[in-house]
Amino acid sequence: MKDDLKFQLRLTLNEGFAQAARRNPHDPSIAALSDVLDRHDAVLKSQYDAFADYVREAEANGVDSYHLYEWTKKTIEDPAKQEKYLRSFTIYVAGDEVYAKAAADALEAELRPLVGGPIVAKMFRYDTDPAHNPQPPPRRS
Repeated sequence: MKDDLKFQLRLTLNEGFAQAARRNPHDPSIAALSDVLDRHDAVLKSQYDAFADYVREAEANGVDSYHLYEWTKKTIEDPAKQEKYLRSFTIYVAGDEVYAKAAADALEAELRPLVGGPIVAKMFRYDTDPAHNPQPPPRRS
């Protein structure tokens, strides 16, 4: 299983820069970040926007087949969680939400100097091993 693992990087951006990243991924105020992302064929997606997209898709297609619909809708409607997820971004590489270790390692190495600076508050690394990831909330009947 270890060789089959894929990885994902997420960033928490500081106030103001998160808004810029959502509005315009090449905003001059986040050039240090967008230059790194461009070199790795990577883009940011706000977790709030991803959750809102999921809710819209579920509502358009019928929520019964969307296991996380209730949890996701409550999350984006909660002001405290909304504030958190508006600053949290998933990094997609070459259009993929999870990617090979080599891609994650190279991107992480270039992003690390930005962490703790004016743009990037924190960086997180996740993998696809189910033992390392929380399970979805149980579905209510």
